[in-house]
Amino acid sequence: MLNRSVEILRDLIAFPTVSTDSNLRLIDYLSEQLNALGARCTVTHDDSGTKANLFASLGPDLSGGIMLSGHTDVVPVTEQDWTSNPFDMTERDGKLYGRGTCDMKGFIAASIALAEQIGAASLSQPLHFAFTYDEETGCLGAQNLVADLSNKGIVPDIAIIGEPTEMRVIEGHKGCYEYTTRFTGLEGHGSAPDVGLNAAEYAARYVAKLLELREALKARAPESSKFDPPWSTINIGRISGGVAHNVIVGKAEVDWEMRPVQISDAEFVKGKVADYVDGVLKPGMKAVHPLADIELETIAEVTGLEPMAQNAARDLVTKLTGANGTDLVAFGTEAGLFQQLGTHAVVCGPGSINQAHKPDEYLELEQLELCCSMLKRLGAHLTNT
Repeated sequence: MLNRSVEILRDLIAFPTVSTDSNLRLIDYLSEQLNALGARCTVTHDDSGTKANLFASLGPDLSGGIMLSGHTDVVPVTEQDWTSNPFDMTERDGKLYGRGTCDMKGFIAASIALAEQIGAASLSQPLHFAFTYDEETGCLGAQNLVADLSNKGIVPDIAIIGEPTEMRVIEGHKGCYEYTTRFTGLEGHGSAPDVGLNAAEYAARYVAKLLELREALKARAPESSKFDPPWSTINIGRISGGVAHNVIVGKAEVDWEMRPVQISDAEFVKGKVADYVDGVLKPGMKAVHPLADIELETIAEVTGLEPMAQNAARDLVTKLTGANGTDLVAFGTEAGLFQQLGTHAVVCGPGSINQAHKPDEYLELEQLELCCSMLKRLGAHLTNT
């Protein structure tokens, strides 16, 4: 199974599925592989028609089942100094080099190798495959896939998301919600501040509110939280506005993010911010200049994976890998979206996040072999239960 996984991975790396570009050729390749095995395949496109998700199922057409999930997009290689062609996988010293080897086409390749090895007729429950687009730019494909599955009433019992964890079993990570807030005021001469409306001043008041909420989040930390820090956080990433010392700022922007440990914290922050904007800031601005405004742009809202006392996915993968415990990670994945669907989710895959997104990204063969061993045991579980 390892050798076949390497062959498939070589094919997958040859598709340059950078998030800015189409992934359709890779999706067609995966569909062909799974169709040939008798899988029930559904391809759904984004609004542009240039990107697609693939959802496929082997085995009995029943509810539940186990899903193997991975994203097909990769980050750019622009201005990175690679020692070899990033889209032509090379092997050196027990490592497979290429863009996406560890993040996360290695897991996808091993999943297809499992599908080829397992007998669909012998499966006692469905084995699903979910391969998405645009994870790197906000989990856009997974959001659409989850909506499609929900509309069709398809809820796998268990989801294994194969992001690079060095085959550690990850039962939780914080969410990542990113926003840009834009303020429109009225420019004027700095010597007459009452004549204009300073957008930067309102941006500063907005930031002060975010910092107030950041402190309030500390008191909302769940007693059982295993995260470090245990509470949800807010970060101010960028504040911009103005053109000169003596000009009243007409436009300003604030980039900010929050990392919620629970969805209720995100709703708390968004509600408090909206109340402050609509009840205090906007009325004050429009009283001076009717065309003044505050606009919030949602860049991405990636739901976190909340650790659960009862998690069948965690329990199964712990058994399959022989792990003695579980961990949490700082980076985000699509797992929280599947958890929202009602599926028990866990993150476990080959490779290290330390190699992801870098030049000369690589996946150790030893890691891929460990992944294959886990999936072989999964196959035995699916045919014996």
